[in-house]
Amino acid sequence: MAHLTPFIAALTVDLSQIGNADGEAPRVIKLLPAGTFRARDGRPAECAAWTLDGVLAAILITAANQRETRYVIDYEHQTLRSEHNGQPAPASGWFGVLEWREDGLYATDVEWTDKAAAMIAAKEYRYLSPVFTYDKHGRVTGLLHVALTNNPALDELPELQVAVLSRLISTPSTTQEDSAMDELIEQLRWLLNLPVGATADDIQTQLQKLIDQLSNGQGTAAASVDLVSLFGTQQQRIAALSANQVDPARFVSVETMRALQEQVAALTAQQHGRAVDELITAALSDGRLLAVQESWARDLGKKDLPTLQSYLATAPAIAALSTTQTQGQPPAGSVTPTLDADTLAVCSMFGNDPDAVAAVMKEQA
Repeated sequence: MAHLTPFIAALTVDLSQIGNADGEAPRVIKLLPAGTFRARDGRPAECAAWTLDGVLAAILITAANQRETRYVIDYEHQTLRSEHNGQPAPASGWFGVLEWREDGLYATDVEWTDKAAAMIAAKEYRYLSPVFTYDKHGRVTGLLHVALTNNPALDELPELQVAVLSRLISTPSTTQEDSAMDELIEQLRWLLNLPVGATADDIQTQLQKLIDQLSNGQGTAAASVDLVSLFGTQQQRIAALSANQVDPARFVSVETMRALQEQVAALTAQQHGRAVDELITAALSDGRLLAVQESWARDLGKKDLPTLQSYLATAPAIAALSTTQTQGQPPAGSVTPTLDADTLAVCSMFGNDPDAVAAVMKEQA
C-alpha cells in the first residue's frame, strides 16, 4: 500500500480532571474522548469533527501491542521542536498499554519520571497534549506521542511542527507499522468475508454491523464481548445438535413403516394360503380328506393352520380313493360302478378291504 501522509492534530486534556484525589501523578490517563469531538480553536477544518469509536480504537490498541518501544510523554512537544532548536527532548513519562472505555481511549500503565511526578503533584504542569493522525473523514487513525504542557494554544500545531511530524511518520519505522496495518486489514477482510479490494471504509462498516449485533444495537465496543468464548460456545452447541440429529439410515417415516407392514401382511397371507392349498391338495389325493370335507378344511386352515396340520397328520389315508386294483383299467366285460359318497364312507369303515368293498357293491347293485 502506498503511504499517504495523514492529517495531524493535538488536543489538550486537563490533568486535574484525571489525576488522583491525593494529587499524585495519575497512572491511568485519558488520551482521546469517545464519539465526535473538536478542538477549542474550531478545528478540524478538513471535516465536520474528529471521530473515535470502538472499531477505530481497536486498531490503535493493536498498533500499540505491536510496538517494540513505549510511547513517550515529553515536555512542551520538545520531540517536535528539537530538530529546530537543537535542544534535547527529555521524557516526562512512558506508556505502552491502551484501553478502550465507554468515554474514550486511555493509557493504563503510565510511568512518570520523579521530576515529572513532582511537578504534576505540585500542579506545575496542568495539561496533557496527545498528538494523533486522522483521515479526511476525521476518523482517528494513529497515536504518535503525548506532551506535558501548560499552553492550550498548542491545540493548533505550528507549520514547523506539522512538517517535523510528517517526516517522523514517514520514517522506515512507520513503514513497518504500515505493513503491520496492511496485514491487520487483510486479516479483517478474511474475518468479515470481504473481497480483496475492500477498503478500510468497507471494513469499518462491516465491523460496526458486528458490534451492533453483539451489543443489541447499543453500540457497545466489541472489546466488551469475549469473542473467543462466544465462538467456542457456539461450536459446542453445534456439535451437540449434530450429535442429537436423527440418522436417516437408522429411522424411517411412519408412511414407509405402514407400507412395509402391509407388504409383510400380504406376503404372509399369500404364503399361508399356499400352505393350506398344498396340504388340502395332498390330503384329497391320498384320501385323508373327502371331497365333502374340503370346504371345512379350508376354513380351518385359514383360521388355525397348525390344527389342520395336526388333523391331517393323524388322518388315515383311504387307498381305494387313491388307487384301483386294475391300475385304473376296468375289468373285462364289467362296468365299473360309480362310487358315491355313501359308498366311500362304507369303504372307510371296512378298512379298504377289497373283498368287503366288492360285497358292499354287489349288495348295492
